[in-house]
Amino acid sequence: MIDDDIIACHDCDLLQRGTQVKAGSTLRCHRCHAELRRGRSNGPEYALAFTMASVVLLVISNVFPIVGLSVNGTLVQTTLAGSVRVLYSDGMWPLAALVGITTIFMPVLQTLTMLWLLLPLHFRRVPWGPVSAFRLFQWARPWGMTEVLILGLLVALVKLAHIAKVVPGTALWSFIVLMIILAAAAASFDPQEVWSRMTAARNPGGHVRLPRGTPATGAITAAACGLTLCHDCGLLVGAPTGSAARLCPRCKASLHMRKPASLTRTWAYLLAATVLYIPANVLPVMDTSSLFGAQKDTILSGVVYLWVSGSWLLAVLVFIASIAVPMLKVLGLAYLAISTQFHSRWLPEQRTQIYRAIELIGRWSMLDIYVITMLVALVQFKALATIKAGPASIAFGAVVVLTLFAAMSFDPRLIWDAVERDHEHAW
Repeated sequence: MIDDDIIACHDCDLLQRGTQVKAGSTLRCHRCHAELRRGRSNGPEYALAFTMASVVLLVISNVFPIVGLSVNGTLVQTTLAGSVRVLYSDGMWPLAALVGITTIFMPVLQTLTMLWLLLPLHFRRVPWGPVSAFRLFQWARPWGMTEVLILGLLVALVKLAHIAKVVPGTALWSFIVLMIILAAAAASFDPQEVWSRMTAARNPGGHVRLPRGTPATGAITAAACGLTLCHDCGLLVGAPTGSAARLCPRCKASLHMRKPASLTRTWAYLLAATVLYIPANVLPVMDTSSLFGAQKDTILSGVVYLWVSGSWLLAVLVFIASIAVPMLKVLGLAYLAISTQFHSRWLPEQRTQIYRAIELIGRWSMLDIYVITMLVALVQFKALATIKAGPASIAFGAVVVLTLFAAMSFDPRLIWDAVERDHEHAW
């Protein structure tokens, strides 16, 4: 029998006794204050309702036009897929792939996998292939960027309003509602509760006990007890031994004490992002051709245009998302990698919070990519004016993806390993 509900923190690896969390409350790690559990009332039921609504909204959002541009009686409208198609036709296929994956494919995959898991559970049946569906959901979740797309659309509308009459489409309002509904579905979807309903046994990985006499606040880590946490489903199981890789008995994800080659991969992604950050800000991100001549705009010149046109708030948002955030992500991750590599014991909690902030803001750097996508798709008036994506847009998209990969590769538990070594020497 299991005497205590044991939880391992995914950020600092501390073992703790869990408790029942009331609806609306949050259980946090005693050491690094990471969120361990959130109290939900009828979580799967609410998640199913939100997911079914998301399916309907996704269809509307991808079938109807997002926005139109009217000039001298000529109306140019575009759908999200149409915008991707225009980028592909202009030879910007890497950018088209990035936009299509993050705004169409991943949100659809996330919604369908949640529906696949939750609908049978509503009728007290185990879904077919739950392991594959759950892994696909975990894979798609970080890459669906509907909320960033909405902000990008608003910035594009401000710029387009200075060119011609803007005609909002049905999909624009649908996307705004979809952003809210998808966020609510993701917040209501509790992997632990979903797995507990799918499995008869509460912990198929084996019985886990905290050593007798150990206080709940004692700094005992999962690694020190020969345990490892599955980051996909949250199951705490015995750590893999030897060179043979072990799979999670519940979701079949690969188990590891720490992310393999975490610092090496983080540095590789960071160095590549740093190299590409220069052309992303120096080369033109957009090429505009009109009756008045040709113009090449960089990211910074786009910020200046918004500022001088009176859209100060949007100018600040674009500057933060497209210039400041990528630079801060690179500097922040470099600081974390260097301090961890030298086994620094300085302010581990604060460094862990820096890592969480980098994870939170990383996706917002995609803002300028979505603005460019809308402008390229709509400003296609042949002899009057056309806009094409410049070479900097591909470099900037690569910077965003590389910094996201760098953040995913870094293991925050390494920050606390130096602290654990100090405790071992003290004993």
